[in-house]
Amino acid sequence: MSKVTIVGSGNWGSVAAKLIASNTLRLSNFDDEVRMWVFEETLPGGEKLSEVINKTNENVKYLPGIKLGKNVVAVPDLENAVKDADMLVFVSPHQFMEGICKLVAGKIKASAEGISLIKGMEVKKEGPCMISTLISNRLGINCSVLMGANIANEVHDVEGVELCGTLKNIVAIGAGLVDGLEMGNNTKAAIMRLGLKEMIAFSKLLFPSVKDSTFFESCGVADLITTCMGGRNRKVAEAYAKNGGKRSFDELEAEMLKGQKLQGVLTAKEVYEVLSDRGWTEKFPLFSAVNLISQGLLPPSAIVQHADNNSR
Repeated sequence: MSKVTIVGSGNWGSVAAKLIASNTLRLSNFDDEVRMWVFEETLPGGEKLSEVINKTNENVKYLPGIKLGKNVVAVPDLENAVKDADMLVFVSPHQFMEGICKLVAGKIKASAEGISLIKGMEVKKEGPCMISTLISNRLGINCSVLMGANIANEVHDVEGVELCGTLKNIVAIGAGLVDGLEMGNNTKAAIMRLGLKEMIAFSKLLFPSVKDSTFFESCGVADLITTCMGGRNRKVAEAYAKNGGKRSFDELEAEMLKGQKLQGVLTAKEVYEVLSDRGWTEKFPLFSAVNLISQGLLPPSAIVQHADNNSR
């Protein structure tokens, strides 16, 4: 029977573990037990997070109040968590994946299959590296991608799907800044429209094979709208603007997210490096502005200028 390990245990990782655990119980070709690798933390009361998860069947830090399923086992040792797994579901912040792959390379089954639920990618001056590609290259296994609510029509456009999940976080920063500036829904809609245009244009410049239709599936515009309305990137960016940019994103992230990580600020910085290197900054005014604002080089109000200039 196939054994499943979840590599990651944050909010999204815990949700994935709960859903997968309920399915392994009803599917005869899967082992009931689902291992979930937990980056060990000491809780305020002195208990280890993994021990509390196993005792209470609940991730009290990242998904409080939700029972994961008694067949979910939190494992703090990464090598032990992936040992003998037939299916590895990766749900960690994208910036940690390089290190994770180095730790588990050569320590997993050669026949294992990977699934990435990670919304992010490595963007370097020489070009982007998809997380699924990173996993495949470092671990020597096949890796699929799952994003959005329904992937029936999206599964053949891997680059498009991953880019949607990555770039929408930049737009969400812009949307949050508008919220913090209290500029209203018209301006926020302009940011989202321009953001979608830049998402498509940037993706097609890097990968000409990316399909326009992917951006209008659930992994694209639907995920973009959801993230711009209620995601953590929007939330922290709103606070950043309300504070006039006087408190850094790092400071606000630590205070507001209690251990969860932002993706938008790092992704904006990485994308801006690509834009600068290739002379594309003028083609992507929103992406450029989000990075310069989040790095403290422009005031939060600069986002409104870009929205107004490009909404006509």
